[in-house]
Amino acid sequence: MSDLFTPLPLGALRLPNRILMAPLTRCRTEHDHIPTPLMAEHYAQRASAGLIIAEATMAMKGNSAFWMEPGIYSEEQIAGWKLVTDAVHKAGGRIYLQIWHGGRACHPLLNGGAQPVAPSAIAITGEEVHTPEGKKPYVTPRELRDDEIPAIVAGFRTAAINARAAGFDGVEVHGANGYLLDQFLRDASNKRSGPYGGSIANRARLMLEVVDAVSSAIGNDRVGLRISPLNSFNSMSDSNPVAVASHLAEELNSRHLAYLHVMRADFFQQQKGDVLTPIRKIYKGTIVSNMGYDAKEANEAIASGKVDAVAFGTSFLANPDLPERIRTNAALNEPDPATFYSPGPKGYTDYPTLH
Repeated sequence: MSDLFTPLPLGALRLPNRILMAPLTRCRTEHDHIPTPLMAEHYAQRASAGLIIAEATMAMKGNSAFWMEPGIYSEEQIAGWKLVTDAVHKAGGRIYLQIWHGGRACHPLLNGGAQPVAPSAIAITGEEVHTPEGKKPYVTPRELRDDEIPAIVAGFRTAAINARAAGFDGVEVHGANGYLLDQFLRDASNKRSGPYGGSIANRARLMLEVVDAVSSAIGNDRVGLRISPLNSFNSMSDSNPVAVASHLAEELNSRHLAYLHVMRADFFQQQKGDVLTPIRKIYKGTIVSNMGYDAKEANEAIASGKVDAVAFGTSFLANPDLPERIRTNAALNEPDPATFYSPGPKGYTDYPTLH
């Protein structure tokens, strides 16, 4: 597994290994979306990752999609996150914050009755959202006006500045999994006309504007972008995912980000295809890949040059010392899905380590 343990220059950082912790929503805040000491303990336990990418975090107030997820728009949230970053850095780790807008995945019951916004007035179907009143169907969002979009870009920029104030080493812009930026990007959810609809270039415009705004605020060498061109989660699809991925890869070459994080497959196996190969062919920067890798395949992917690092999700959730377990070929703890989103330490900070 030597390739997984080769150091990696990643923007402004130098990672000691290529085993990254993927962003994992865990819904462990308590009130007002403020991170807690329990979250600091959880992330510090996993500080041996080459890089921790912390969970999807609200860039702007009023866009909750998970009920108890964190934010980065208030002074109290910045202070809460500072507990996390201090704990991770004290344990020798590095940590980015994933900044995010839920778009049509938000729900009125989570946002004081406010209707969610999206590129087009099309609801998520076939899935439900957790609310204080139990599971509910998603509602039809309101189509954003063009003149409202600059405020969203500015919100991401402020979130990046706040993340750095909270001690994060950088941010990952969440452009994946059927949330706002991805909703603009893919043609099943974006039916609008004008500068943000129609062509691939127009649909990618908002994502790139956010990347540029965030980069100008904190430096492009502290910014990553996550995309999921194939993932059908949250009722997502696109008529030509390879063309979308290729366009983004080409556009990002001149932006010199710390990395591009590619979710290579579809959670639900509805959309098949290979987006990683065309991205690797076009994109000149660092590529992090994710979804379904075990250590052996990850090591081979790095050795062959297909990717530069791999982000592990549920295996890092259940194994705080995942790099050590990979290095020593130790058995892995099994994750407990029943505790993925439940409150408290069970299934969060109580997974055993080797030592």
